[in-house]
Amino acid sequence: MDQTQKASPRIAFLGTGAQGASIGADFAAAGHDVTFIEQWPEHVEAIREHGITVNLPTRSFNVRVPVLHLCQVAEVKVPFDIVFIVVKAYDTKWACQLIEPYLAADGLVVGLQNGMTHEDIAGIVGRERTIGAVIEIASNMWVPGTTNRENDHDTSWFAMGALDPNTQDRVEAVADLLRCTGTVEVTDDIRSAKWMKLVVNAAELIPSAIIDMPLADAARYPGMLDVMREAGYEAMRAALADGSKIVPIIGMPPITTNDPERYVDQIFEMVLTTFSSQDTLTTSLQDWRKGRRAEIKEVNGWVVDILAAHGQAAPMNERVVQVALEIETGKIPLERENASLLVETLRTVRPQ
Repeated sequence: MDQTQKASPRIAFLGTGAQGASIGADFAAAGHDVTFIEQWPEHVEAIREHGITVNLPTRSFNVRVPVLHLCQVAEVKVPFDIVFIVVKAYDTKWACQLIEPYLAADGLVVGLQNGMTHEDIAGIVGRERTIGAVIEIASNMWVPGTTNRENDHDTSWFAMGALDPNTQDRVEAVADLLRCTGTVEVTDDIRSAKWMKLVVNAAELIPSAIIDMPLADAARYPGMLDVMREAGYEAMRAALADGSKIVPIIGMPPITTNDPERYVDQIFEMVLTTFSSQDTLTTSLQDWRKGRRAEIKEVNGWVVDILAAHGQAAPMNERVVQVALEIETGKIPLERENASLLVETLRTVRPQ
């Protein structure tokens, strides 16, 4: 019997910010053997003193859960059977290097992250121990010990799939654990599923953050919906150039269109109407408001790099990356007037 079939596998959540804390809290509430591993000292201490509090749209709950500072991982004596990585995409490699010595020989690492992080995970722990995942929920965290999750279980969606075909038969057991927090689909083409999520992330995360607005307001701001769609269209071209297939995610029905751009419009609309609220701030804007860097190169920059490798340009994503990096370095302010910088590029890409 492998580790994922144990009655009570040892589970760790490495990264317990807004997303990781809310999902991990569901695991603890369901009675699973779960440990939080976190890099924010005040958050660790708040959880130890008061437990983790999760605020959902119509309910709240608090649960006690063991939590470790990063510096205490060296004290772990019994290896983990399953580790969920819920750190920023740019932190994936060091996080996996940190946890790999404490992963069971046949343990599994699941990347609940934006971006194409599955290959980074596999490069550290091995493809046979890596499960790629897609996550679609919206959360925010502003004070230690409390996470605000905008999606209850009925509108929380995940996909999971192994990188190594020999590991695929173990994915269902892990998916069944994750179902304590939302809908989970198992796929044998997780790479394509992750690309489809990156397509919508390229459209929404950084473009809306650049104008310092909630996602819904950004999509209504003059010219920005077309800007966001164009970033998504380029991302779809990158996905197809990279060998990905167009596959349904986030509960969408089977693909009925052969028009990649039409599919981008459909998936973007579903995110706006089903998986976000009127005041949802993308994770990128939350990062900037906290003084942290966002996943720029890991999402929009990825599109630019993949298309460049295939001899194609991605002018909208390239402009998004440029403006975003200028915001992070303080060269330009974070303000809604930045929309003009993106709309100008759109006019050169798709002149009327």
